[in-house]
Amino acid sequence: MSANSFDARSTLRVGDESYEIFRLDKVEGSARLPYSLKVLLENLLRTEDGANITADHIRALGNWDSQAQPSQEIQFTPARVIMQDFTGVPCVVDLATMREAVKELGGDPAKINPLAPAELVIDHSVIADKFGTADAFGQNVELEYGRNKERYQFLRWGQTAFDEFKVVPPGTGIVHQVNIEHLARTVMVRNGQAYPDTLVGTDSHTTMVNGLGVLGWGVGGIEAEAAMLGQPVSMLIPRVVGFKLTGELPTGTTATDLVLTITEMLRKHGVVGKFVEFYGEGVAATSLANRATIGNMSPEFGSTAAIFPIDGETLKYLKLTGRSEQQVALVEAYAKEQGLWLDPAAEPDFSEKLELDLSTVVPSIAGPKRPQDRIVLANAAEQFKQDVRNYVDSVDEAGMESFPASDSPAMGNGVPSNAVPVTAPDGSTYTLDHGAVTVAAITSCTNTSNPYVMVAAALVAKKAVEKGLTRKPWVKTTLAPGSKVVTDYFDKAGLTPYLDKVGFNLVGYGCTTCIGNSGPLPEEVSKAVNDHDLAVTSVLSGNRNFEGRINPDVKMNYLASPPLVVAYALAGSMKVDITKEALGTDTEGNPVYLKDIWPTEAEVNDVVANAIGEDMFSKSYSDVFAGDAQWQALSIPTGNTFEWDPQSTYVRKPPYFEGMEMEPAPVQDIAGARVLAKLGDSVTTDHISPAGAIKADTPAGKYLTEHGVERRDFNSYGSRRGNHEVMIRGTFANIRLRNQIAPGTEGGYTRDFTQEGGPVSFIYDASQNYQAAGVPLVILAGKEYGSGSSRDWAAKGTALLGVKAVVAESYERIHRSNLIGMGVLPLQFPEGASASSLGLTGEETFSISGVTELNEGTTPRTVKVTTDTGVEFDAVVRIDTPGEADYYRNGGIMQYVLRNLIRG
Repeated sequence: MSANSFDARSTLRVGDESYEIFRLDKVEGSARLPYSLKVLLENLLRTEDGANITADHIRALGNWDSQAQPSQEIQFTPARVIMQDFTGVPCVVDLATMREAVKELGGDPAKINPLAPAELVIDHSVIADKFGTADAFGQNVELEYGRNKERYQFLRWGQTAFDEFKVVPPGTGIVHQVNIEHLARTVMVRNGQAYPDTLVGTDSHTTMVNGLGVLGWGVGGIEAEAAMLGQPVSMLIPRVVGFKLTGELPTGTTATDLVLTITEMLRKHGVVGKFVEFYGEGVAATSLANRATIGNMSPEFGSTAAIFPIDGETLKYLKLTGRSEQQVALVEAYAKEQGLWLDPAAEPDFSEKLELDLSTVVPSIAGPKRPQDRIVLANAAEQFKQDVRNYVDSVDEAGMESFPASDSPAMGNGVPSNAVPVTAPDGSTYTLDHGAVTVAAITSCTNTSNPYVMVAAALVAKKAVEKGLTRKPWVKTTLAPGSKVVTDYFDKAGLTPYLDKVGFNLVGYGCTTCIGNSGPLPEEVSKAVNDHDLAVTSVLSGNRNFEGRINPDVKMNYLASPPLVVAYALAGSMKVDITKEALGTDTEGNPVYLKDIWPTEAEVNDVVANAIGEDMFSKSYSDVFAGDAQWQALSIPTGNTFEWDPQSTYVRKPPYFEGMEMEPAPVQDIAGARVLAKLGDSVTTDHISPAGAIKADTPAGKYLTEHGVERRDFNSYGSRRGNHEVMIRGTFANIRLRNQIAPGTEGGYTRDFTQEGGPVSFIYDASQNYQAAGVPLVILAGKEYGSGSSRDWAAKGTALLGVKAVVAESYERIHRSNLIGMGVLPLQFPEGASASSLGLTGEETFSISGVTELNEGTTPRTVKVTTDTGVEFDAVVRIDTPGEADYYRNGGIMQYVLRNLIRG
């Protein structure tokens, strides 16, 4: 029950139903707040308990100073939690382990139960092994079940063992698309109360739901577990960036072009740790599908959230996607009553403002390794010719390329070239060169949730087939939509056969290529690429294109709209200027250009209007948690504690609570520490966290081999996130990681100073030696450390490797928070300083003093860092809130929650 200090409790009647609400207009200053802060204000009013959430917190939000730097801590209580299976499995593993820990400490295991609705969508496990055939989807699902049976049995057990926990089975869709199409409420109803739907999710792209007016963002799995167990998320009242939209998108541009433009603008402006909120006349002209695409890429901007207020477009989408009449009416009535309805003419109080005239957006792609690196489509071929030089090792100072004796050197128009003849399995031949598009993937909920770009892609395919075009033979083409609704409207519109003929057969309903589950390239392509070190490319309709992410054979990755993905599959090379050069020739030998097969806006709108209806969504989601016969046939254990299988290589009991006592041990300073890794700028959680394929000659591969797993059954790191032994061995093992302590290496290598001379070794092996010798470890890093996905294993793996502190020039929000959640101290170099400027090589021994001040209930602003070589500096302590300090004192967020639940 709320303390209701502001007498805000009231009643809202909608039709025949009455709901308890907490009125925002009872708080002075609320009317001028941005939409997102109004949602937070309601959250505080409803959850005010006089202790953790007080009247002073509510006043502080009502009196928000838009120009002040964030300093006021508040407690945000999300209405629900959403997870995908890669990050969700370790969440459920941890909950199962917590039940046993509670039992061992004399508590009731049943207390460990989600207190807020928790929904998990299995979408990260399908790999596009098979493609380009009618039965590719069926084969990939069969392979998925074969690889992941143990995990799926565990999740099915969780669905029966925990209250308020639901699982959307494999082969259904992508979590964020399922969220906007079905799970999101926009206005939540629970225990007679109506309030804004809010959430945290174990995937950074949780922000897709911001397009529906729902405030939520990605957190680490450890924070999500705490939220499920009733713990509020500790946060500072953020700065809010107002992004004004005016005008309308011009013909020929897509939502993808818009979002890449916005990403570039916001990255340049700097919005890390801030909310972004869209307002203005242009919002009303932005479809809900386009809003969701923009919201999805909030992590690429760097913002915590990127939200749109509720308006008529929101209601139209809720109705289209099968929400009940009462729910739609409630959303409208609640939003208007609480001042959450969009006023296109309003100018709310914002911390900073940007503006974009939608009519200035032009066709674009982004790459070759970051989503914010937008390239105007007309300049893409020329830009590639410049960028490829960074990926071809054998370019000398004069710019000419030198090749092994077996390869003939070539330089076409000053562009590196190494044309390699390839013979396909059917006996046909072709030539592969730098820039060849080897992966063209219509993938990711970012764009597959948007029927306009998906229909445009299918129409490009149709027109291409009618002209006699198809994909180039070296291009792996895949279609992996985020929900079955997509294939339903393709079928209804008669477009599926054309996608199939161009090679874009359905491979699965899941994330696939966007998260690195692109599957292997055809054997002959992979061999040519690796034997001749070709810099080949991928083009995908996703949100991430980081190095080493998409496919181990592919060096350069480009984000593009679905219709452009099809166009590049036809062209076959990034060297082709698809705005001017022919994509191929028609049946009569005439050149076919992009303009010849690009659909008009009217053609796209006509298909969308006639092929998509409310009944499609109602049918697809009518029994979404039941699963197919294969899911229902999985055998599962019973009981409220899990029966761990000691032979399992997928699900193992983690060591987080071993030896844990009710009272935490005092925080200690760090002495005699060695550097495990010295890293540069923009090291992402993809670089840190285990992801992608497991290679046989790595520590993780050796572990699986020792446990009787055949190489063909290794599966991916993501699929084995429930096994900490595999995950520790894959931490900092990304094939593109460059550890400056071990120059000349790429991948999970360091130098092991427990041995004479500090020989190069695997990071995991060195860590084991350091821990056996009682030597604590630190990481040195540059700017934007931990950017990217909210991978909890980036923090869990760091902690389990024995790392006690990270010292970086700057952090991205989620990873910094997750480090604290695992008991790792995040420190920051002094302003303007770096490892290089301080002369640090990574070979030093470090001591960090002043940390023990935390035992006195305060957080030091800085701590003293010294080395055995005489370097000394004051590092900024990046424990930003009192709540984070509590987590650190307890050794992590899970230990804090567990102790509180037992005491409670």
